[in-house]
Amino acid sequence: MSSTSVTFRSSNRLDAFDLQLLDLLQADALMTAEKLADHVALSASAITRRVRRMRETGVIRADVAVLAREFTDARLNALVLVQAREHAEERGIAALRALLTATPEVQTVLDISGEYDLALQISARDMNDFNALTDRLLQSNPTVQRYETRFVKRTHKQSLFIPMAADAD
Repeated sequence: MSSTSVTFRSSNRLDAFDLQLLDLLQADALMTAEKLADHVALSASAITRRVRRMRETGVIRADVAVLAREFTDARLNALVLVQAREHAEERGIAALRALLTATPEVQTVLDISGEYDLALQISARDMNDFNALTDRLLQSNPTVQRYETRFVKRTHKQSLFIPMAADAD
């Protein structure tokens, strides 16, 4: 293992063992400390302490269930590019971001460079639901100049995995 470490929230240092654990837990958050010890050269009790610390300090924010694609394929998924008005006040854009992040159907909100200001990933029940959602969130919002939608035909990969152990090399 390399002696490289990563700093999180300035006071929390993550070493190569922590990064290995994060990779494994991203693949299976239900993996026991004993099973993790089969892959990381630490005792189960040391792993338990490390994982607890990473949860308490916010390095691990949540353990979630990832739904099978076959279960969610019937939903209408869209990528939406949003352009703010040229002279929109920052508080208006901040309010728009807050509205979007508080909406469960909006899966992702990204600030982007270029002609558009935001990129959204939206999952709606159907076209009627999508139209009602975009009318409420975007069409009637004074901060929004315009928006364009690209509907997803097929998903080939969708992942939240971020390779961390490679950062220790």
